[in-house]
Amino acid sequence: MRVLVVDDEEKIRNVIKEYAEFEGYEIDEACDGMEAIAKCKNNDYDIIIMDIMMPKLDGFSSIKEIRKTKNIPVIMLSARGEEYDKLFGFEIGIDDYVVKPFSPKELMARINAVITRSKSATGQNTVQEKYILEGLEVDMLGRNVYVDGVKKDLTPKEYELLQYFILNKNIALSREKILNEVWGYDFFGEDRTVDTHVKMLRNNLGKYRDKIVTVRGMGYKFEE
Repeated sequence: MRVLVVDDEEKIRNVIKEYAEFEGYEIDEACDGMEAIAKCKNNDYDIIIMDIMMPKLDGFSSIKEIRKTKNIPVIMLSARGEEYDKLFGFEIGIDDYVVKPFSPKELMARINAVITRSKSATGQNTVQEKYILEGLEVDMLGRNVYVDGVKKDLTPKEYELLQYFILNKNIALSREKILNEVWGYDFFGEDRTVDTHVKMLRNNLGKYRDKIVTVRGMGYKFEE
């Protein structure tokens, strides 16, 4: 497993590297966003640990650029814990958000959870090649979504959420269960993360947005 650690602070890179290598990961490093983009063009990684505030190019902009060519799970690091930063990160497709200072052991647990979830989602694609409901078509193998023949640009997490809904169609799902299954572990007071992603997913589904039904006081259900 290869991990790209992107942070302008060498001390933080070294701490992450020490713990990650102890757990058997191969580590590559970048000190800014531009270097991270260049490395992702020439290498494949299982996950990226990306700081937000860096010289030359910030983490959010770097991820947007990397996402144009590579679909790699991302954990963002930030000294700022504002809700806006977290929600913006999830909107552009990150998998997790960790606030500095952080526990290296907790970060490793989150890395393991994200990678496990990513591999599990990939494995689920073999169960069903394609899902079609009226004009909504989900290509499980290609991870593509079409609405009345038009391809929709979903973030990786939006796609995983839609896939989870489809695999559990007609079942009422609590926000907690969705967080555990799609994000891989418990978030702390992050129920709004689910609501935010459902809102974005509904926008992408257009006239089929009503297939995702709100279950009052609980969560959501995908109805056929």
